[in-house]
Amino acid sequence: MRAVRCCGECGGGAAQYRCPRCSAPYCSVPCCRAHRERCAPRREPPAEERATQCGPPADGSWSVADILTEEDEQDRVPLQKLRLLGESEELRGLLLNPHLRQLLLTIDQAEEKSSLMKKYMQEPLFVEFADCCLRIVEPPEKENILPE
Repeated sequence: MRAVRCCGECGGGAAQYRCPRCSAPYCSVPCCRAHRERCAPRREPPAEERATQCGPPADGSWSVADILTEEDEQDRVPLQKLRLLGESEELRGLLLNPHLRQLLLTIDQAEEKSSLMKKYMQEPLFVEFADCCLRIVEPPEKENILPE
């Protein structure tokens, strides 16, 4: 079970997000805005570190490595598997459904994403979408197959 981080701004809410510049934890959009006003960017890593980092160069833009903590790393999906999502015809077909697209937009814009995700996991269309994504990034292992 993960330890709950407190918000670095208000000290109250459980910090679900991290600043892409300094990795400070925060819990909401208002706390993010307040933090952003006084945030000092992280130091520039040496050139050899920048060459090995994922994502865009450290020119003020963020990378995945900037927002993931060690405890989040176990949930990270490798970039090559994420690319498979974009190549999936099955997933593209599901995303043609305007109701599914609206559900995804609502989650993206919500402050309480986890509770909304739990609610949407009761919707068959959303479950089908989630299952499709999981089959792509974590294909089921072949069990009980005898070699020929």
